[in-house]
Amino acid sequence: MKIKVLLVDDEKDFVETLAQRLEVRDFEVRSSLSGDDALVLIQEHAFDVIVLDVLMPGKDGIETLRLIKNMRPLIQVIMLTGNTTVETGINGMKLGAYDYLVKPTETEDLVEKINKAYNLKTEHEERIRKAEIENIIKRRGW
Repeated sequence: MKIKVLLVDDEKDFVETLAQRLEVRDFEVRSSLSGDDALVLIQEHAFDVIVLDVLMPGKDGIETLRLIKNMRPLIQVIMLTGNTTVETGINGMKLGAYDYLVKPTETEDLVEKINKAYNLKTEHEERIRKAEIENIIKRRGW
């Protein structure tokens, strides 16, 4: 099963290039050029990892992150920042982002972070499933 990634960045060329690089590495990739559009896609599709630019017109990455975490708390978000916004990337982590990378980023660094973020998401989902099973067993007295 392919890891489902959503790229969110207002730089169209950057998003298209990065999407191609990730697809070649066997990720299922969709892209969005704005926070608002990303939020619509997140409601319509199941993503594992979101790569989210901090600086975008309209809803910035931090506001978009806040809304993503309210909608889908288990989705892991990797923030992309420019050198001048590293502090913002760190603030994003305080709001629940998995990690951040400084642009321009090496594709292999991003791939590694996506894989680790995906593993964390699946661990959380498995723990939740186990807890739900234990609750059912307790309620039924098995």
